[in-house]
Amino acid sequence: MRPFSIAAGILLLGLAIAPVFAQDKPDALELYRDSRYADAIKVCQQEIAVTPNNIDSYVVMGWSLLRLQQYGDALAASQKAIAISPNDPRIIQIVGEADVFLGKFDDALQNLQGYVALRPNGDRIARVYWLMGECFIKLKEFQNADISLSTAVYYEQNNSAWWARLGYAREQANDLTWAGDAYDHALKLDPGLVDAQRGRDSVNKKLKGG
Repeated sequence: MRPFSIAAGILLLGLAIAPVFAQDKPDALELYRDSRYADAIKVCQQEIAVTPNNIDSYVVMGWSLLRLQQYGDALAASQKAIAISPNDPRIIQIVGEADVFLGKFDDALQNLQGYVALRPNGDRIARVYWLMGECFIKLKEFQNADISLSTAVYYEQNNSAWWARLGYAREQANDLTWAGDAYDHALKLDPGLVDAQRGRDSVNKKLKGG
């Protein structure tokens, strides 16, 4: 009986200690949510070293790198992840966003539209449409920018900066009445938003023939 008792004691001790180690292990997603992006990246790198095909680790690392504006690194890491899971919409979105800030607008649109096709009601759908709108503005496709940014503010109606960008896209398309409406909406949300104030003044001047 004694050996059994010792074994049982060791087993119970192990069960008692295991939750402590589990609690001590850092959670990359929680670190990301706490805005501790560099720490989240380190944890993800450690996880990938142990489990190279851990797609969730690549996702959190990509999100964190985007937050730190390390767009080249985000793109490089996500391209490795694409090789593991080519249809993961989270990775496709990260690639698309990195492309935007790296000035690769055609590639960005292809990836962002891919996210929309795979996850039309995804958590990042509003941001994706905003990013698409920014791409279309850079490409001077202002009507497409209007459509994308209108969709973005449909999903996120209290984002004053996006309303101001919608106003800008419409103004560049010479749709002045609707541009003024978008600027006004931005100013209702944030009366001190400089871009919206300038846009509203510019539209007013144009409508008066100035």
